[in-house]
Parts: sequence; C-alpha cells; structure tokens
Amino acid sequence: MKARLDAIDWKILKELQADGRITNVELARRAGISAPPCLRRMRALEEAGIIQGYRALVDEGALGYDVTAFAMIGLSSQAEADLAAFGARVRNWSIVRECYMLSGEADFILKCVAPTLKAFQAFVEELTAAANVASVRTTLTIRRVKDEPLVPIE
Repeated sequence: MKARLDAIDWKILKELQADGRITNVELARRAGISAPPCLRRMRALEEAGIIQGYRALVDEGALGYDVTAFAMIGLSSQAEADLAAFGARVRNWSIVRECYMLSGEADFILKCVAPTLKAFQAFVEELTAAANVASVRTTLTIRRVKDEPLVPIE
C-alpha cells in the first residue's frame, strides 16, 4: 500500500535526501515546523520503512575501485527456489553492489565495482561457473553520465 504523506512529510524526505546529516533543528526550520514534531515525523517515517537508513555516498574511484561493469545473467531454471538461491549467492559477492531481477532477455542484472579489470574478470569466471547460470553478458562502463540515487521528490 502506498504511504499517505502530507506536504511536510514530503519536505522532510526531500531535505533528508539532499543532506542526511542535517540537524533536526535545521530540518524542522526548512519543513516549517518545530523540532519535536519534526523528530516524531522522522521516526514515524523510519518505523514505516519509508526511510530505510542513512549512509555516506563514497567516490569509488577515489578509493581505487576503477572498474564499474554490468553483468546480465540468464539462468537455466527460473523456478522460485532457483531464483532465490541465485539471489542468496549474489548477496555474498562483495563486488556486486546492486542486483535486480528482470523480465525479458536476462533474469538478473548486476552492477559490479572492482579495483581492476583482472579482479572483475576473476569474478566473471566465478559467476559463469556458478550453479544454474546459463549465460553471462558483461558491459564495462566508459563514464558515468548521471548518478542520482535519490527518489525524485518534486
């Protein structure tokens, strides 16, 4: 069920997406309410699962992760148990930063971040040998054109 949010909730969410380290006092000022109800609303949004957490956005290149690639995976079987088993395996691969189950030509797409092309190639070999994996197609990125991991709140 879609959450019922009022204009103040939307403003709080927009401000938190822009700056997750904003103080409650400043957030309340920007939302047009006082600090105690602002904090209550934030906690309610957290408890409802709308706010899932807070994290720092880190530049992977600055830390030596120079390769970003995508892998499209086709499985031999799409039985629910096999899909779940692949999903569990993906959660254990630290090189995989995002994973989506798809409809269409591939069953999954993985966003991978690796320090080197050699490290990514080693991962692809492991991936290709994994149980139930029928096909792996990879694409290396050239440059990031847009990086907007936020929900578009107008």
